[in-house]
Amino acid sequence: MRSPRLLVIAFALVADVDLASLAAGLHTGHMVAKVLLMPLLAAYAFASGAPRLLIAGLLCGWGGDVLLLSDADPAFMAGMACFAAGHVCYLVLFGRFPAPRARARRLVPLYAVALATTVTLLWPDLPADLRVPVAGYSALLTAMACSAALRLGPVAGLGGALFMLSDTMIATCIAGWPQAPRPDFWIMLTYAAAQYLIVSGTLDAPPAPATAYREVRSSITP
Repeated sequence: MRSPRLLVIAFALVADVDLASLAAGLHTGHMVAKVLLMPLLAAYAFASGAPRLLIAGLLCGWGGDVLLLSDADPAFMAGMACFAAGHVCYLVLFGRFPAPRARARRLVPLYAVALATTVTLLWPDLPADLRVPVAGYSALLTAMACSAALRLGPVAGLGGALFMLSDTMIATCIAGWPQAPRPDFWIMLTYAAAQYLIVSGTLDAPPAPATAYREVRSSITP
């Protein structure tokens, strides 16, 4: 129990350092802290017995974090591809949990409206070569967030929603929309919280049937 607790404390401390660095305009502190965030969260997930796909998704996010430290266009595209791969990992993982109840499915139109509204508003202001990639990525992100809410519950669902908010803020920066002071601070705050809540919601969710069967079988197998 001590190892997961220390790792999640380390993650929280590094997240605080990152946010403080962004608030103070300390670029070096942000670069160092950002590179450490997802490996620490992945280590916490691993030490807590998280599914491999969850850890893979976190490491994909780490790859995206590293690539987005560069301002070069190819690095941005590669970073977006890393995050997209992470969302695929999450989607496959969430699909292994029980299907949602009919009442929960009412969330689907809300996510669809959010996606359509966001893409429609951003489309004219995005660079022409990024419109289709951003729209495709947004659809994948929205599907992940919706699946988290439907299959894992409110904690992971909030994580997915914050992930959407964080990446939407990035998209508005690219589109040249007016920004609040220190936009990177708000982007990282929502992103770090999103990833932690997704991990927490997954760890707290009842095991998927296949996983539960394997656990029972291993417990009775000599």
